[in-house]
Parts: sequence; structure tokens; C-alpha cells
Amino acid sequence: MISIEQLTVEFGGSPLFDSISFLINPKDKIALIGKNGAGKTTLLNLIAGKQNPTRGNIVIPSDLTIGYLPQQIIHTKGSTVMEEAEKAFEHIIKIQNDVERYADEMAARTDYDSEEYLKLIDKHARASEHLQIINTGNFQAEIEKTLLGLGFLRTDFTRQCSEFSGGWRMRIELAKILLQDPDVLLLDEPTNHLDIESIQWLENFLINSGSAVILVSHDRAFIDAVTNRTIEISLGRIYDYNTHYSEYVELRKERREQQIRAYENQQKMIQDTEEFIERFRYKASKAVQVQSRIKQLEKLERIEVDLEDTSRLNLKFPPSPRSGSMPVEIENLSKSYGDHLVLDNVGLIVNRGEKVAFVGKNGEGKSTLVKCILNEVSYSGKLKLGHNVQIGYFAQNQASLLDENLTVFQTIDNVAVGDIRTKIRDILGAFMFGGEASDKKVKVLSGGERSRLAMIRLLLEPVNLLILDEPTNHLDMPSKDVLKEAIKAFDGTAIIVSHDREFLDGLVTKVYEFGNQKVREHMGGIYDFLRKKKIENLNELGLSQNQPVIPKRTEEKEVSENKLLYEARKKLNRKIRKTEKDVEQTENTIEKLEIELSDMQSQLEKPEKASDPEFVMHLQKKQRELEQKMYEWEILAEELEELNSQM
Repeated sequence: MISIEQLTVEFGGSPLFDSISFLINPKDKIALIGKNGAGKTTLLNLIAGKQNPTRGNIVIPSDLTIGYLPQQIIHTKGSTVMEEAEKAFEHIIKIQNDVERYADEMAARTDYDSEEYLKLIDKHARASEHLQIINTGNFQAEIEKTLLGLGFLRTDFTRQCSEFSGGWRMRIELAKILLQDPDVLLLDEPTNHLDIESIQWLENFLINSGSAVILVSHDRAFIDAVTNRTIEISLGRIYDYNTHYSEYVELRKERREQQIRAYENQQKMIQDTEEFIERFRYKASKAVQVQSRIKQLEKLERIEVDLEDTSRLNLKFPPSPRSGSMPVEIENLSKSYGDHLVLDNVGLIVNRGEKVAFVGKNGEGKSTLVKCILNEVSYSGKLKLGHNVQIGYFAQNQASLLDENLTVFQTIDNVAVGDIRTKIRDILGAFMFGGEASDKKVKVLSGGERSRLAMIRLLLEPVNLLILDEPTNHLDMPSKDVLKEAIKAFDGTAIIVSHDREFLDGLVTKVYEFGNQKVREHMGGIYDFLRKKKIENLNELGLSQNQPVIPKRTEEKEVSENKLLYEARKKLNRKIRKTEKDVEQTENTIEKLEIELSDMQSQLEKPEKASDPEFVMHLQKKQRELEQKMYEWEILAEELEELNSQM
């Protein structure tokens, strides 16, 4: 469908890609992975036609449609949410308006026999026929379903786009792209501005989409669920695996181990051969063998071991001063913005050393409560910080607040004080800003590099209460793993606002859910919380409360039993949806065969058909097809009944 041929991209003479080639096939779901700065966004820009390669070609069929969601904030002004979403169907709306205009003109005119009137009839007929072909359903309903799935309320539909934050405007753009139903979807970090429920909606949408998808995301659970192919960009080369991310990690490890073994064996053989040549080079009796070995080495295809990007983030929070036993204590806290009530009589206690998560839909008050804790906004009620609490805060927009005209070194040097200034180079090196990278201007850094730089500022002073608002946005997966381990090892208290399920799993022991102006406490990890929410939703719908058996915990398993349960339920749901689709398709085939056979039975009453052996054989073949499909339907119906009984 799309062919990337010998693609090379160079910046300042240094190659970002070096003669890479691969194909994008229909319905491929591709995870594009690699460290920050590896070139993932550049590759999406190239495919979308936003950028030209230094050398090579990207072959795209002329009738292929591409939808591209970039990382940067979309600035949408002068229209409501609904009006902006309707732009996805501009072509349909234009034809609808044409049909109505032609109809009004025909009704107003009386020159029925004129050539102009006949042309008008023809235009109306053509436009109506075109509209019938492309307008396969009620697109207004599709718009509403998509906007609601992405977290908008019906009351938001008539609000101006300019009233929304950058993250919500990004959702509007995502809705437009999904509604256009392009042949290829290019999505660059689509989950960065979504809450957990919206991520799950998008996950299901993409799984069932007929479009090819190329996805850049650092949400491991998301890409594992959506993708079936993984392309890694590393040091200018690509590694293409026809599997999802988790299996790719294992296959990549095995492939490298095999390469290393083969390389070591070949090196030993080369060394032995060279030693033989040197030992017998001047002996006439061994001349034939020596020449044979020399030719053998010349023809030998040397095994190369794939280069690995060994640069790694080294993050460790400094020892924290001891705080009181309850760093945060809140009672009957309420907060309004004008007439809009955000938090109502909220109460919670965060104990020393706890790692807790704030989760919930965007706009439900997570960041507002954080601002209350930081004393940045006024509120009613009681909020008490414990003795000697020292807060370190990482804001969601922290990276965007950096001065783009400063260098990396200047950014840290401007805020460092005391002895720490003598260690700036060492700190920058630990965060992969060593050598010349420390002299880069902030404006040329990628989103992940800016987030790392902003994180350094958090480490300059020892704190005992970390408040991190979406800290993993723009961080690659290795960097997220390092940050997660650093927070786990942090000896203070941490409040983490995040939608990243994998990041929170095994990190937090308590989840605070924000919704309807309230905050509910859930003991346990993030997958405990998601499992409870799933059961609550089923109860509300009046469905079965039976749960799959929780897998037995073993020390060898790295994932939690709650995650296994959650993933098992998701897998079961996907299997049910697939089986339901198979049942429906089989029923449709049976219906068509029955209609066809009924028609053939009627024709059999005619003597010429009854005596036609080919017709009779064709009739018998259709009867066997119907019997086979009926048998398939019975098997599928039993399978579906069995699957539903497990819910």
C-alpha cells in the first residue's frame, strides 16, 4: 500500500535514517518505537508529506487517504466543537447543500422544457446519486458517538473550541481524523492528553478499525492491545517484527543473543584460519591449503551484530528529609470557579512514604486539588501539610515552560545554587545530555528531551513530597521504566497524576478516583481499581457479576495478578466480539443461500431446468454449502454461548 524505499534523512551531514526500506500493508497496526530523538516523528512527517527525505522515495497510491495527528497543540478558533468535528464530513455537507439548492431552484422555476431546466435535473440527479453512494449513515450520530467516547459532554458540543485547553483541542482534532475514516492513520502520542477511560475507548476503536495504523506511543499497555507489528528505529536503522510490542522485546533479545553467538563462533573460526595461514604461509607442502584458506576468508560473509543504543537515563532522587507522619491531610475541602463546582467536601489522608495515584476524566479536579495542596488557589475547608513537608512539583506543562533560547547547560545553571553548580556536567551526562548535547538550544530538543531537562530541575533540591502531573508524557519506554524505578526507590511520599496504566502498575498502593465533584479512595494498585470499575459498570448495566478465576501469584511472574485478570477480561471481550461478528456473517451467508436455493427450487419446476444436469449439480452444490454453513453456525453459536457464560 505504501512503500518506503532506501529512505535517508540527514541533519547537518549526520544521518537520522540510513537507507531504510519497508512496506505498510492494508490493515497493518504498527507500533513505531525508539528512543526520544530516534526519528519517530520525522518518519511520520515524511509519510504524511510534511517533510522531504534527503534521498530515497515514499511511494503512495494517488487515491490513498491519510489522517495525521501530530504531537503539537492544534489551535482551533472561530468554531464550536460540533462545527469543527463536522469538518470531517465537509465533502458530504457540500453535496447535501448542492442537492437542496438544486431542488429549491427546480421548485422555483417553471421553464420545464428548457435546456437549462433539463441540465438542472441532471445536476440534481447526479448529486443525489453521489450523496447516496458516499453517505452510508447518519454522520451526526457518528460525530456524537466519537466526541462522547473521547470524553466530551453533550453540553460541550456548542462551546467554542477556544474555550478548551490545548489537550482538549487535540482531542477535537483526533475526533476529526477518526471520523474521516482514512486508509492510513498516523498517530503521534495520541494518549498524552487522554484519561484512562478515553484511552480504553480509543483502544477499542483502533482495534476494530479497518484503517492501517502507524502509532507512536509510550503507553505499553495501549500499543500492546492495538498493534500487531513493531518497527523499531535505532541508530539510523529499523528492525521490523511481525508481532506486538511485548513479544517483540523477547524476540529482539533472542535475535541479538543468536547474533552474538554466531559472531563469536565466526570470529573464532577466522582467528583459527588466520593462525593456520601464518603458520604454514612459507611451507611449500601446505601452499595449496594456505591458498584455499585465504580464498575462504575472502569469500566469507562477515556476521555483524546489530548496534545497540546504549545511552541510558540514570535517575536517582536524592535522600529526602524526614516529614511528619501525614504529609497531606484534607477535610471537607470544596473548590469552585465562579458558579462551577469542581470539588465538593473532599476528604483524604496521604501517609508518609505512600505512593498514590490521582485518576479520573480530565476536568474532574485532579490538577485543581494539586493546586490546592501547592496553595496556588483559594478553597474552603481544611488542608493541612505535615511537619517539615518540602514539595517537589512536576507540572504537566513543565517542559513547555522552558526558555527555548537558552542552552541545556544554561537552563540548569540558572537555577542551580551552591555546590551543585560544580556537578552540572555530571548531572546532565546522567540524563543523556553529555558532551555537545549540553550546548544544544532548548528549541531544538524533542518533547522527550525537554521533559528530561525539566525533570533535572526537580532533582536540584532534596524534597520529601513529590507531586508529578503526567510525568511520562513524551518520555520513551526505557526512560519511563527508569523514572518508575526511581520513584519506587524514593524514600519520601509521592502523588502521581497519570493515565498510564503500565507506569502506575506496581508503583502505587492506593488510587484516588475523581468524578462528580467527589474523590473516592480505592485501596490497592491500578489494576485492582480498573477491575473494580469494570464490575461496577457491569452492575449498572444489570449484567452478570461472575468473574474469571484470578491467576495464582508466583514469584517468577513479573506482572501482577490484577493485571492478568484485567487483561484476561479484555481478551475475553475481544473474543466475544469476534465470535459475534462470525455468527452474524454466517447468518447473512445462510440467508443469501436460502434465498438463492428458493429461487433455484422454483426454476426446477420448469422441465428444461429439471433435465439440465449442470443445473441440478449446481443446486446440489448449493444445498451442501447451506448444510455446511448451518453446521458452522451451530458450532459458533455454541462457542458464543460458552464465552458469554464466562463473563
